[in-house]
Amino acid sequence: MPLPRAPQAVVFDMDGVLIASEQLYREAIFASCGALGYAMTHEQHQQMIGAPWDRNRAQLAGWFGDDFPAEAYLADCSVRFHAMIEDGVPLRPGVPELVAFLASEGIPSAVATSARRASATEHLTQAGLIDGFRAVVTRDDVSHGKPHPEVFLTAAHRLGVDPAHCLALEDSHNGVRAASAAGMMTVMVPDLLDATPEIAGQCVHVARDLHEVRDMLEAAMATA
Repeated sequence: MPLPRAPQAVVFDMDGVLIASEQLYREAIFASCGALGYAMTHEQHQQMIGAPWDRNRAQLAGWFGDDFPAEAYLADCSVRFHAMIEDGVPLRPGVPELVAFLASEGIPSAVATSARRASATEHLTQAGLIDGFRAVVTRDDVSHGKPHPEVFLTAAHRLGVDPAHCLALEDSHNGVRAASAAGMMTVMVPDLLDATPEIAGQCVHVARDLHEVRDMLEAAMATA
């Protein structure tokens, strides 16, 4: 599937697109809920993927009650997750090659993530990626988290590129909705979530991995 036009910039989600962290977060979430006496379901967890903590916190309270110990849960999740990445942050397939291609072509890129700035900076630095992005937009930088488009619109503004000329790469339904609402060419690179008909309809393509995304970009640049 060709891109509708050659992108002038690329905006990446972080967790599940650049960093192979969603499986690790899932393990931490289920373990933390169980340790606190709550049973997380697969369907509930899927609704949390790609959303910021404030949205997740409201979801947890809705499922488990207002007395759900959110701060204890968050702290326990953090401890478990950091133990799993003690030896390094894993990357999704194709990340080094795609980042190198963008640099070679002079295509600016940014990160638009639901994570807090401290977490995003830590993980991108640990992964050796942070210097490859002109901007990193986090939940701390916007008033509304995904699926609201603000984080993607802010990334486009900081890159100085019209959102319509930005390629957005997302793995979650919440992220696809946000990028599409921002008016970006949206490509889903599924991780834990498959593309439903609704989500696929908001994408210009659903790619198998970032190697395919690089191939699409190469083709778009060659015909520009």
